[in-house]
Amino acid sequence: MQANISTKLLQGFLALNDCRHFGHAAERCHVSQSAFSVMIQKLEASAGARLFERDTRNVTLTPEGELFVEVARQLMSDIEAAFSNMSDYVARRKGKVSIAALPSLAAGWLPPVIAAYRTQHPGVTVELFDALSDHCLNYLRQGKADIALTAPGPNLMEFDTQPLCEDPFYLVCRRDHKLAKKRVIQVPQLAGCELIHLARSTSVRQHLDALLQPVGVVNTGLEVEHLATVAGLIESGLGVSLVPELTLFQFRHPNLVAIPLNAPDLVRPLLIVKAKERSLSIAAQGLLELIQEKSRSEFAP
Repeated sequence: MQANISTKLLQGFLALNDCRHFGHAAERCHVSQSAFSVMIQKLEASAGARLFERDTRNVTLTPEGELFVEVARQLMSDIEAAFSNMSDYVARRKGKVSIAALPSLAAGWLPPVIAAYRTQHPGVTVELFDALSDHCLNYLRQGKADIALTAPGPNLMEFDTQPLCEDPFYLVCRRDHKLAKKRVIQVPQLAGCELIHLARSTSVRQHLDALLQPVGVVNTGLEVEHLATVAGLIESGLGVSLVPELTLFQFRHPNLVAIPLNAPDLVRPLLIVKAKERSLSIAAQGLLELIQEKSRSEFAP
């Protein structure tokens, strides 16, 4: 037999157990005595046994009622705990949110955003995956990440996307390089420069190849995945590199300079990406809103 017991019936049972009087228990439950009697009858019908003995003076528990007291208390405790727990999630006092981001964002722009979110919601765990574009999208597909901050690519049709910002490029070189004193670099001035490349799998490299092909830069043969490695190679005099503005924190070195590149068509668009068919948790929605707020204030044209 499938029980059909509401919290109202459980509360009525416990009230009658405490009061041992139908009238007093009905008052506690804010119902009439006749309605309260019907509640107890429904509960006993669902339990399949009489839970109370009644006479003109006394209300006492039957043996089955004695067994049911602890069950009823535990059920009410579990229900109250469940709603309290859910309230914590709704109020962002608890929860978890996972975000995947390009390494340049994960190491530079994003940490202060996460710190601000943690200050607002210290009970929420924030999980961060720093990865290249394809891996960021895989984290979304697998449900390991709620949000991704990444660059455009061929596999975005299955996702919801919105702009984060447009990231212009800079030339990074040593202070003794022939272009180091320029205020702005024109693309033709890159001719003859020995270029240190980021790996072809990076979003940065994919934006540069088409631009540099007709310019006549010198390929150093140095092609690396990490910006810290690029900085070390430049500092050692092995070449120059073109990097997006949001990566410049990696090149803060007394021997290096960063100069804007005058190439309006060369910007790295960055996107906020999430799964189409999966709703964000309240915790994840809160982080998304903070990311949107920060991007509007910091990247506004």
